[in-house]
Amino acid sequence: VQLQASGGGLVQAGGSLRLSCAASGRTFNDYIMGWFRQAPGKEREFVAAVSRGGTIQSYTDSVRGRFTISRDNAKNTVYLQMNRLKPEDTAVYSCAAERTMSIQLPMAHMSAEQYDYWGQGTQVTVSS
Repeated sequence: VQLQASGGGLVQAGGSLRLSCAASGRTFNDYIMGWFRQAPGKEREFVAAVSRGGTIQSYTDSVRGRFTISRDNAKNTVYLQMNRLKPEDTAVYSCAAERTMSIQLPMAHMSAEQYDYWGQGTQVTVSS
C-alpha cells in the first residue's frame, strides 16, 4: 500500500490543523493506521493509532484530548484533527499502516517497528 500525507502547515499556538493520509489499494480496512512525528534532534514518537474499523483509538498522553484520529474506509483515508496546538507539537508528521487480522489495536501499536508501510512526512510548525 502507498500512503500520501497532506495538510501540514504553519499555525499559531492554539490553532488547529487537520492532516490527511490517503492510501492506495483496495484493502485499506485490513490495516491499522498510525500517526508518528519527529521533531528536529529528537527521536520519532507515536502520536495516535486507529483500529481497522475505526472504533478503537489510541493516543500518546501529550496529545490526548487535543488530537483526534479517525478514518474513512470508503475513501481509504485516515485523518488527524489537531486542536489547541502547542509549539512543542512542531514536527514532521508521518502516517503508517500495519496489516493485521485483529479488529483490536495490537499491543505494540505504539512501536514504529510494528508498521509495514510509511508515507512521506508533512511538516507541522506551531508558532508561539
